[in-house]
Amino acid sequence: MKKLCYAFALIVSAAGLSVTAEAATDALPSILESYEKNAENSYTISYLEEDPYLVNIYEGYGFAKDYESARGHAYVLEDVNGTERPHALANCLTCKTADFTKLVNKMGEDAYSLDFESVYPQMHENVGCYTCHEYQFMKGTPVITHDYTIAAIGDEMGDAIAPAVAVCGQCHTEYYFKPENKATNVPYQDIATMDPAAELAYYDEMGFADWTQESTGTPLLKVQHPEIETFLGEGSVHAPLGLTCADCHMEMKENENGTEYPSHYLVSPLESEVLLETCAACHKDTDMAEKVHAVQEEITAREKEVGQELSDLKDRLAQAAASGEYTEDKLDAIRSLHRTAQWYFDYDYVENSEGAHNSALARKCLDTAEETIQEAMALFES
Repeated sequence: MKKLCYAFALIVSAAGLSVTAEAATDALPSILESYEKNAENSYTISYLEEDPYLVNIYEGYGFAKDYESARGHAYVLEDVNGTERPHALANCLTCKTADFTKLVNKMGEDAYSLDFESVYPQMHENVGCYTCHEYQFMKGTPVITHDYTIAAIGDEMGDAIAPAVAVCGQCHTEYYFKPENKATNVPYQDIATMDPAAELAYYDEMGFADWTQESTGTPLLKVQHPEIETFLGEGSVHAPLGLTCADCHMEMKENENGTEYPSHYLVSPLESEVLLETCAACHKDTDMAEKVHAVQEEITAREKEVGQELSDLKDRLAQAAASGEYTEDKLDAIRSLHRTAQWYFDYDYVENSEGAHNSALARKCLDTAEETIQEAMALFES
């Protein structure tokens, strides 16, 4: 049976077809069954209701209208189509479906600028086998399939960056759309530049902004879930130990035939006795749930404090811009600090672990944001 399925994989590869999760059913029923369990992760919260200051700091951008927590991979296509945030182009599908990844790999960067409404009906599979394994799904080999990741870190795959980190990080990363052709790209060139300061410098050098806020005149950046940068970045405890995303989020299980397989039902290690055994190798008898929740509560509380301070700065700057009492040079100096503060705040806020992946970097980002806010506020009086 496995030989037949592998032959099928070679056939579809030669034909240029996309491999769906269903295609692996006969060969890998346990993995498929575990993958389908991700549909159980359907709970969402509205960040705009939980943290109302976000509506103010994101004013003029889509995230001020609709910003909910992510559900399981089984819902990504449904959710990108249903969001109230605008998606005129197909580049919004970059990490939502294996079908679009395949289309980009066939067409090149021209695929990114296609019309969303014309491409979406052709998308049928969510994040699937091809996304993380290309045509090596029968072997379980991790394969980077996104062109921008290959361009940025392809040579470091398996060397500085473990494959089981890179394949997750190709989507769980900060990204932007190139101004010239709207292609998805990342603001780093290697592991050394996977850093909030380096990425901000990258955007500053190219003069890039996601939007210019009308009330403040600030050219702002919207960070997008920089998990790979956070996990690999300065202050990370787990990456230097050789741990990967799979080690902490994918259980090893045994099916009824006695075959061991990696569960593709992605879970928090705090919800799995199997995964907690990995933690125990270093943390011994530590109550990991208590330890991690304490970090997350600390970071969340700081986010609310700094987020409100950022909102206050935004209001003060908007009032100053409208007053006519400040020179444009003074306003631009404050806008530069506003941009920087919002970048560092957002870098922490949108990283989905709430400090668990790298608490040192989370604290550093929030501290930098707060210090920059205070520097900007002082300029109003100088």
